[in-house]
Amino acid sequence: MSQVLTWGNSWSVIVAKKSAIMGKLALRRPLNPVFKDLAVLALKIVTIAAAFTLVFTVIYGFDRNTDPGMAPAIKDGDLVLVYKFASNYKAGDLVVVNYQGKQEVRRVVAVGGDIVNITADGLVVNGSLQDEPDITQPTRRYADGIDFPTRVGYQQVFVLGDARENATDSRVYGSVDEKDISGKVITMLRWRSL
Repeated sequence: MSQVLTWGNSWSVIVAKKSAIMGKLALRRPLNPVFKDLAVLALKIVTIAAAFTLVFTVIYGFDRNTDPGMAPAIKDGDLVLVYKFASNYKAGDLVVVNYQGKQEVRRVVAVGGDIVNITADGLVVNGSLQDEPDITQPTRRYADGIDFPTRVGYQQVFVLGDARENATDSRVYGSVDEKDISGKVITMLRWRSL
């Protein structure tokens, strides 16, 4: 019998403690709605900032052009937005090429399988003289450059700068592996005018 009373007494003590705790919780003031709204807003801002950072470091990227090889289309100091997962490049695409640790914006003029030649008439791809109305300087071979004609390899591109007389491009270092391309230029911001 004493065991039953002890058990019963223990149970009533537990119930009494639970009631006291619940009473204290009931006496607490509810959270101020302004603080709750601020916490929700802060969480939203952090989420948006994390998503923005993820998108612009993994999928897209910014690159500041530091050489005059693409003038006048892209000048020294301009900022370009690059899509990093681009593939299947075609003639006319602007790409960011990694060359000797430098990022250079260049124009694709030929893709894998194409035969490129530079003659006295200008740029010839697959036997056809290329009409390049936006290029104001003549396309010439470099004395220390590669031999022409040349065939562009599989998963490679042949790139040239728009400022043909002083651009370091595929005339110097040959066709570029697609894995050495950081991405395709989507748009350009004239940084100096901002």
